[in-house]
Formats: sequence, C-alpha cells, structure tokens
Amino acid sequence: MANSETTRFNFSADKSANVRELMTYVLQALQEKGYNPINQLVGYFISGDPTYITNYKGARGVIKRIERDELLEVIISEYCSKLS
Repeated sequence: MANSETTRFNFSADKSANVRELMTYVLQALQEKGYNPINQLVGYFISGDPTYITNYKGARGVIKRIERDELLEVIISEYCSKLS
C-alpha cells in the first residue's frame, strides 16, 4: 500500500546564495555565446545531459558543481516568491 504522507524537503539558505551565483554565471555564458538560456537549461534539467550547457568560460563545469534538484529548488523558490 502506498504511503499517503507528504515527504518534506528542506533546503539550506547557504546553498541558495551559492546556486544564485552559479546560475548567474552560467546564464551570462549562455547569453554571450548566443544561446537561449531557457531552452538550454530546460534541456539540461530534463535530460541531465551537461552538453546543453556551453563550455565557454567553464560554465558546464560550474553547473555540474550543484545537483539538479538543488538548482531547481532555488529556481522554483525564486519564481514562487515573485508570485506572492
């Protein structure tokens, strides 16, 4: 039988600042190379394939420093905070 309880996920505020900094760096690198950052990031998040992120300025290595779930946590948190 399936568990009906909701699992809680907690995310550290310290990691949030680090993720913001890394994401800003990656976004700038994607834009500078002429990529659409939204399309590239969606490809990365869905597939887990880091080749969606440019190697320019080491952006691919930067984004791989943080797990995708941690990146998504910050992105969703930022988005939701702007809605309320």
